[in-house]
This record gives sequence, structure tokens and C-alpha cells, in this order.
Amino acid sequence: MRSFTEMDRVIGQVPGVVATTLSTVDVGRGSEALHRNQLPDLLNQLADRARVASITASSAIEGIVVLDAGRADRILTGRAKTLRTRSEQELAGYRDAQDYLFQDTWRPLNVGLLLHLHKLLFSHTATRGGNFKTEDNLVVDRAPTGELTTRFRPVPAKDTEFYVAELIDRYQVEVAAQRHHPVLLVGLFALDLLVIHPFIDGNGRVARVLTNALLMDAGYNVSRYVSLEQAIAESADQYYQSLLDSTHGWHDQQANPWPWLAYFVQILADAYRTFTQRTAADRKDGSKQERVEGYVSNHAPPVFRMNDARTALPGISDQTIRLVLDRMRRDGAISITGLGRSASWRRAA
Repeated sequence: MRSFTEMDRVIGQVPGVVATTLSTVDVGRGSEALHRNQLPDLLNQLADRARVASITASSAIEGIVVLDAGRADRILTGRAKTLRTRSEQELAGYRDAQDYLFQDTWRPLNVGLLLHLHKLLFSHTATRGGNFKTEDNLVVDRAPTGELTTRFRPVPAKDTEFYVAELIDRYQVEVAAQRHHPVLLVGLFALDLLVIHPFIDGNGRVARVLTNALLMDAGYNVSRYVSLEQAIAESADQYYQSLLDSTHGWHDQQANPWPWLAYFVQILADAYRTFTQRTAADRKDGSKQERVEGYVSNHAPPVFRMNDARTALPGISDQTIRLVLDRMRRDGAISITGLGRSASWRRAA
């Protein structure tokens, strides 16, 4: 709500670096339709992998981790008949929330949608979801000594429903007015929702899954094919710091949204670059084995795992990737450590 008052003052003058990054985002958006028409099979593979990455990464940000990769796969595909731990239950909940929003039919943005998403998050747990907080909450840091430091103070519980409804109304008015870039409006919505902190638990996950849906509703569909949540998890310190920097003075309408918006827009631009790289790789000349060798030699991290290669080389089977890795190992170009799922490869110096 607070970010959507006096919009010209808040985001009327876009910093040059953010404007440049938004241009990258818009160029990426313009190429989406072409890829959907020409590479439908590849995009289906990318979408499947992004779905898994988004669910696991957004959950991991909150400390929800299922260490057994095979077990996690069964949960994400709905093949697990029982959910044994709280982490498994919450992983399944995020799966349900994301799948609900990623259906072809867009669900209208309203208070009921937020409550339903929260209910889905906790639908497999003993915790009752789907209700706003009834007690005031704080967002804190815990030092190694156990000392707590307040990061920011959300709105009071008694005002939560009003603030959420007002945020949605003001966001929709600004979207309809088309006076400001839609990506900035989605970023502001996420910022305000996180500051309102409407739930006792699950605020970050609701905000992240809803952000994907709002971007797609605005025509920015990259989160279907590249996981924004994974990028956030990999830059978690910057994620939290940018949010913190943009919450100071929020209650007094003096907050500076640009630290958060710059981070948010950069995450989206990087996702489009990744999307372009992955779709371009499918068009390159040369055999699939040559593409695998090129990735390992020129683009892979110094130490990488099978999943890194899978993600970077959509459309290439695990069998082909392993064939090339084995050959490169015999040639001395890489070495292997560990076995099975825990195996990793290191490029020779």
C-alpha cells in the first residue's frame, strides 16, 4: 500500500542503470513468442526443470530441505503416498500452490487468492493455513550468540486485512493506468506484501509464488522456463539486504524502493539471458556431444555436478552427457570425485 501512494514520487524517475536493465527484460520478453512457436518441446523440458528448481529453491530459502533427491522427486511428481516429515509436507504445499497458479487459467488477484495460496502451503501439515496473523509479528535476525536484532516491524495484526486489500486495489489501479513499467509495479507489490507480512509463517513463499504469477499476467513468462527462486536462493544475502534497504521509512512513506527494485529487475534480466542461452544452444550447429564438451570446457563451474550439466543442456539426454564426461575423464580433461548422485567433476588445471 505505502509504495503505491504518490507513484510519481516513488518511481517517477527511474535510475539509468535500472532503465537499462528493464530494456534487457523487454527484449527478452519480445523473443518469447518466437521460441514458443519454434521450440515447443525444448520449452516443455525447460518448464519441467524450472518447476522443480522453483519449488525446491523457494522452500530451501526458508530452511525447508528434503535431502534425499529421489524422495523429493517423488513428492514433486505426486508419487509419494505419505509425507514423513514437516519439510516433506511443506515442500508438497509449495508444489500445490505453484501448480495452482501456473494453470493456464489466471486466478483473479484478490484477498481470497492470497488466503487460498497460504492454505495450500500448509494443507499437508497440522498447521492451519489460510488465515491472516492474529498477533503482531517482527522480522528478526538471530546472531550466533542467540541475540535477536529486529530487521523491520510489519503492520499490526489488526490492520493486516485492510492493508492487503488496499495494496491489491492500488496495484490494480496502477496496472490499468499503464503509467509505469509493469515489472516495477510487480516489484513494488512484492515489497509491500513482504513488509505487511500478513501471515505468521509462509510470507516469503506466498510473495515469491505470487510474483511469478503477476509477471506472467503482465506478459513476462520467463519464470516458467528459468527459476527466479533459484536465482534468489543463490543470492540470498543480496535478496535480504535489498529488501531491508527498501523498508527503512516504509511506515512513514519515506522508503527508497530502488535497492529492492534494482535487485528484482536484475534477477529478471539474468533469467532472460539464461533463457536466451538455453534456447540458442538448441539451435547451434554441431552434435550434442560437441555441445556437452563445449559446456564442460568453457562454461561449467570449475567443480560441477550432473544437475549443472542437465540444466545448462536442455534437450540432451543424461546418457549422452555421461558418455562425454567419461570420455573427457579418460582424456584427463576432468576428474571425478564421489559416486552416483553425489559425484562431482573438476576441470583439469
